[in-house]
Amino acid sequence: MSATRLAAARIRLPGRFQRWLAETGDALASVFFPAGCRICGELLTGASRVPICDVCLDSFEAPPHRKCEVCGQPLPNFSATETQTRICPACQQHTYAFARARSFVVYQGALARAIVMLKFEEIEPLGAWFARRLAGLVKLEGEAMQADVVIPVPLHRDRQKERGYNQAAMISKPLAKALDLPHKAVLLMRTRPRPDKQVLSLAERWTSVRGAFATRPGSQVDKLRVLLVDDVLTTGATLDACSRALLGSGAKSVVGLTVARATSNRLPALAKVKRS
Repeated sequence: MSATRLAAARIRLPGRFQRWLAETGDALASVFFPAGCRICGELLTGASRVPICDVCLDSFEAPPHRKCEVCGQPLPNFSATETQTRICPACQQHTYAFARARSFVVYQGALARAIVMLKFEEIEPLGAWFARRLAGLVKLEGEAMQADVVIPVPLHRDRQKERGYNQAAMISKPLAKALDLPHKAVLLMRTRPRPDKQVLSLAERWTSVRGAFATRPGSQVDKLRVLLVDDVLTTGATLDACSRALLGSGAKSVVGLTVARATSNRLPALAKVKRS
């Protein structure tokens, strides 16, 4: 068969079969031509397309059992009895608009480096790996995390154009498929870009996202329970701003879900900063 006919045959292959061929080829290549783990450098000898070794993946630390029942903030020094509800100072002040937030792991060590890879390199297998873990977390949380639609936290159009993809959507799309829920990346948009400053203070984080999100004209979120997905929850300001936009457009409720949760010792000041 000529090269032209071969190319035509490839074009006529169903998309699912083309993806299967690509994945199979990548898996075989990882066995016969192993690369190094992108975190520790050890050779990757398995057939996984995730460029991180099992040792590094296993080093990701889950949030502690003692955490805020609302936002998931670790509370290792919480001294109340096990029968009392654990609520962090920020959530005691009803700081957040979302009903609940949960994360797969703590933002530290090897996980922090994996998040950088996800954010600045289009590594879809890594996003899918995180999505599978988040799907398990949603099922474990039960009714409290039930939703009707999955929405990723959007990038501003300029950042999306510059980067070429949204790392939150790389997680949310396979997550929606795993949960058998519709994925609606176009329902929410960021109307104001993030400041150019690399490191933002606590107050700057809240100011930068206040009113920076909106639902798209004509989008339908009325009475929907939304599962809002992002890569990292730091102060909760972004999830809060997105939640307010969705609830203001008629959403029934919003629950947040992120790969990682940054710990903070500034919780007592958070509600005050947010209201200022």
